[in-house]
Amino acid sequence: MLRSVVGILSIDAGTAGVYPNYLTSKQGRSADTSLVGVARQVKFRASHVKEAGAGAPRPMTLAADAHLVPYNSGTLLRLATMSTLRRRIFGAGTPDSTPDVSRDSSPAPPSLRTKDGTADDNYKVVAAEKLEKLRQRAHQKGRKRRNAWIFGLGGLFGIFVAGFFASNNGGLEKLVEVAGFQDMGLESFLDVLPTGLIRDIQDMQSHEKDAVNYDSFAVGLHARSQGIEAKYPVIMIPGVISTGLESWGTEGDSIQYFRKRLWGSWSMMRALVLDKATWKRHVMLDPHTGLDPPGIKLRSAQGFDAADFFITGYWIWNKILENLATVGYDPTNAFTAAYDWRMSYQNYEIRDQYFTRLKNHIEVAKHISGRKVVLLSHSMGSQVLYYFFHWVEASGKGYGNGGSSWVNDHVESWINISGCMLGATKDVPAVLSGEMRDTAQLNAFAVYGLEKFLSRHERAQIFRHMPGISSMLPIGGEAVWGNSTWAPDDQPDQNVTFGNFISFRNSHNYTSQETRSNLTVGGALPYLWEHTEDWYTRETQNSYSQGVAHTKEEVERNQHIPAKWLNPLETRLPIAPDMKIFCFYGIGKPTERAYFYRPDTEPVLDQHKSKPRVMIDTSVSSADGFVDRGVVMGEGDGTVNLLSSGYMCNKGWNMARYNPGNVSITTYEMPHEPDRFNPRGGPNTGDHVDILGRSSLNDLILKVVGGKGHLISDNVVSNIKEYAERVKIYDDDDERNPGPSDDGAN
Repeated sequence: MLRSVVGILSIDAGTAGVYPNYLTSKQGRSADTSLVGVARQVKFRASHVKEAGAGAPRPMTLAADAHLVPYNSGTLLRLATMSTLRRRIFGAGTPDSTPDVSRDSSPAPPSLRTKDGTADDNYKVVAAEKLEKLRQRAHQKGRKRRNAWIFGLGGLFGIFVAGFFASNNGGLEKLVEVAGFQDMGLESFLDVLPTGLIRDIQDMQSHEKDAVNYDSFAVGLHARSQGIEAKYPVIMIPGVISTGLESWGTEGDSIQYFRKRLWGSWSMMRALVLDKATWKRHVMLDPHTGLDPPGIKLRSAQGFDAADFFITGYWIWNKILENLATVGYDPTNAFTAAYDWRMSYQNYEIRDQYFTRLKNHIEVAKHISGRKVVLLSHSMGSQVLYYFFHWVEASGKGYGNGGSSWVNDHVESWINISGCMLGATKDVPAVLSGEMRDTAQLNAFAVYGLEKFLSRHERAQIFRHMPGISSMLPIGGEAVWGNSTWAPDDQPDQNVTFGNFISFRNSHNYTSQETRSNLTVGGALPYLWEHTEDWYTRETQNSYSQGVAHTKEEVERNQHIPAKWLNPLETRLPIAPDMKIFCFYGIGKPTERAYFYRPDTEPVLDQHKSKPRVMIDTSVSSADGFVDRGVVMGEGDGTVNLLSSGYMCNKGWNMARYNPGNVSITTYEMPHEPDRFNPRGGPNTGDHVDILGRSSLNDLILKVVGGKGHLISDNVVSNIKEYAERVKIYDDDDERNPGPSDDGAN
């Protein structure tokens, strides 16, 4: 950059003179400006100029189309003699017909001479056409720079827009506050952003926040206006994968991740992308002990932060927390009982004393408030809570020793939100082949990228090293999920029964009925154990049971077998006649129900890795959408099947052997009616996770915790009662009851 020392020659028709003009801040421009930017065209209307202060004009031989521009031999930019490198940078060279400089040596104007009368070397005479070309090239260069800035700022704007649509609860604000970016090591990126841009975005967010916060608290504000306020203490049990996991290891690779979340944060994403092998070692449990591998210590995060958001902008429990706070809840009367969902249930107590801590929280809450506790559970959290009901009453070392009346004495209500009481069919392909509908429906390019990043072999390996996930394997066998000719939830117009849970087809033609083999749910589980590692089979079979107890005597025996405590078809509810159960779940969203598979012939380099031998056959589809890329769709909330979320609430717990204490059961179904412009479905979604932000669900929760639960009536709009009647599980005195079984796996 050069200091502005350009003089503008202004020559009138009658007089001639030299008037130096400096670009100063007074003129609204910086004194430091580019060479081309300060060059001014000089037009001569006479062949002589008069030197300021001189009496006589001096002759000057200057080309009529020439201009004076500043020149400094020490600068890199030499307009008079442009180098080959400079021409390459700017583009095409100067046409041959245009001279680089005036060919004739012309005396400089008097004002541009030095004291000894020689020409000032800081100036050169350049042809007007040449100067114009240089100016145009410089303008193009500046435009490219501006385009680069516009492109960069446009990308940044896209990030903020994505953050806004990802959440109406402050996700954008968190992006602006750059907590997520800093976690990913992008401080240098933020340093180059204009301060004004950040300020404008913050100002924009400040206006958005008022509207967003009003919407977030609207349900609570309405409930408060109706006289609802905090009454019972509240304890929340999150679902699978929704609890953050943070590293507490202080050895080796763990040091760099100390107290960072390796599940449920941007730290997880960063580690997964940049250090996948280390991330896998941390999240996968030891296959022989089911606990932490040597040198690694991963623990569930605690407090409300453990499950309010999965990552920045993607809320889970935050909507419920906002509305609870509106009616008077805070950390003194509300608590989140987070847990390490990777482990089998008995290891919750062995490693973390989770059930002991949960029992103590409930007892302390009742002691302080003088009232019993309302328990909220979601998804797999409902299975965990059902297991806890058995543990807390069981006697012996390592158990709760609370006695048969503990639940009735301490629990006012259980709000069961989207509970997968009979498991989830999508759990089978996840651990069998590392697949599910989300991966099967990807296009070829996306599948290629996913396989390169985290292959299905790796995904299956990870899922198997998380035995807690296998607690959601389907429960009930053929009695609940059907056989090769029938299923309770079959529709009249479908030509393939849901009972064929896994089908291997010789033909890719969907209309063909030719199959190599079909597996029901009852047959799929043995197939899974035969095609996975021995340690996985041993861990799941010792930890869980998927059978059915058909008699009261079987149920009572199972009350003393911890592996049965997960299964509501083999054990019973606690004898708690004063407790109320509210089943709230979504319906009307297509959900995985069955699968088409084919042999997996792709080679695996490391034969010691978990190697799925089959994979979903994505070539099988139907025009009506019944089969979508190898996945047969049924009813549910997008994750949990209707049979799983609805059977126990609508029939199972109406049987005496499963509910001898006559616990009150209220069922409220919520149809999936998403807002097409809201990526999370809006206030009327029935999605498995997004339902936690549904307005009507939050309203129902506030009624229960505020002591108005008796105002809630059943609202069953699906066909679950019809399906439940078709399930082949009957009362003890029903002649169709097959009676006790030897293995309890009917």
